[in-house]
Amino acid sequence: MVLNCCLFFDESRHQNDERYHTFTIVIMPDHVHWLMQPLPKSNGEYWSLSSILHSVKSYSSKQISKVMNHRGIVWQDERFDRIMRNEKEFLNTWQYIQLNPVKANLAKTPEEYPFFWQETHTG
Repeated sequence: MVLNCCLFFDESRHQNDERYHTFTIVIMPDHVHWLMQPLPKSNGEYWSLSSILHSVKSYSSKQISKVMNHRGIVWQDERFDRIMRNEKEFLNTWQYIQLNPVKANLAKTPEEYPFFWQETHTG
């Protein structure tokens, strides 16, 4: 559910109201790693990271509460974000996200982990 919420406004899935481009994402049992790029709005400004995360956290917490009959806080207020300054940092971050479920002994390969997603290149 959380993975689908995170990918909902991704440009590869949502053609009319895309807000970001996701490169890779992994939903861990107690946190999320998400490598993405906010996209421009129609007025030329970019979607803010805070508005993207607010939307995902708000919708997913309501869905989680319904499905799990859970009351209370689902998401922490904090987040740790960073700007990728060069290709090396970008690729290192992508690899770190990929290997997160493997390092946590949740899967033998990233692709084996059901809550891992990354863009695929064709052509």
